[in-house]
Amino acid sequence: MMARSRRCLPWGLMVLALAVSPGGAVARAEAPPVTEARPTDVPSAAGLTPVAPGQEGSAGLAPPAGTLEARPAFTVLPAAVSLGPGLLLHGLGPLVAGDTRTAGRLFLLEGTGLGMVMAGMVPIALSGASRRIIGPLYAVTMTGVGLFSISTLSNLYGAVAPAFPPGVAAQRLPPLELELGYQHVSDRTFSYRHFVSLGALARLERVRLEAGAKLSPDDGNLRVRVGGAYRLLGAPEGARGGADGSALDLEAAALAHRYPAEGFTLAGGELFVRGRYDMARFSPRTAGSFAELGVGLAMQRYVYEGPVDDSLFDSLLYTFGYGVYLGRGGPFRGEALFYYEHRKDDFPGGIRRFGGVLGYFGLRGRVLLTERWGVSTDLQAGSALVGRVSLVYALGGVR
Repeated sequence: MMARSRRCLPWGLMVLALAVSPGGAVARAEAPPVTEARPTDVPSAAGLTPVAPGQEGSAGLAPPAGTLEARPAFTVLPAAVSLGPGLLLHGLGPLVAGDTRTAGRLFLLEGTGLGMVMAGMVPIALSGASRRIIGPLYAVTMTGVGLFSISTLSNLYGAVAPAFPPGVAAQRLPPLELELGYQHVSDRTFSYRHFVSLGALARLERVRLEAGAKLSPDDGNLRVRVGGAYRLLGAPEGARGGADGSALDLEAAALAHRYPAEGFTLAGGELFVRGRYDMARFSPRTAGSFAELGVGLAMQRYVYEGPVDDSLFDSLLYTFGYGVYLGRGGPFRGEALFYYEHRKDDFPGGIRRFGGVLGYFGLRGRVLLTERWGVSTDLQAGSALVGRVSLVYALGGVR
């Protein structure tokens, strides 16, 4: 269905890549006028000292400009406007507060998202969802939905965040993390319910390696995923040396999911480009949060027991989300992310409304509570409800 989607790199991801690249226009944007200086909001250990042009680190990313001196104070009226009429016009709250720069950026982000949705949906409707053009147009539409959603969530976050000290991205994450947990799946289609969850994550300079398995003791259902990522832009997770988490990664993975009770196996591979944008670059109001956007392509195959054997098929992969950093220094460090995942081959499946086109929504968090121990959680909702909680053990600690 999405065979032609591989020819289209969504504009939103291109913009994000330019933003995190050396010399990106957004990276060097000036901060809005100062409402109230609050230097204690972010500890100096976070590495947020403003960097002059030409003084960036080896990754080419300067810390967010003005984070220390320009974070506005919380005021009730702009927050009320953002949570009221600002849900329709996302820049109204900052505009009432006199922050015209942030207001303009929110209006632009919202308008761009709506424009891309229309640019994709109108030709899809007029062509009767022709298979010849559906792939690129659907990618454009999803990018528009992602940008509009990020604008909505950044508006909500910016309305209340000035009342609290912001979290910061971890300067250094452990070289190896192992996890063991439990996953529960509530799905009317399949009989499985309980799973043992295993995972491992290794960080080697600009390379990240991951492996995970979920096994149901009830019927032997097993899902194994092995993959890795290469950091194209941004500092490595194991040595950021600053408080900016902006990055662009190229990811690849192989997947095998065995359904012994049903008599088939799903197997395949995928390529994915994922970008993260530290929202402190967008506005001091949204310091402590980040946005993610990614697009990819999966090639998969169903293998049945017996003579039946289906051919390869491809699927468009897409994700967007909005998250917050947890912790402001010391061993307590992590993040939480609300996201949409456009895929239907995982345990949550796809949302069955709207013709079964949509994927699923999720909320996940990962936090290290001490130098060695932490927790990871994930809640997903599609055609099924999936919940997972895992204990994380870190080798190498976190600083």
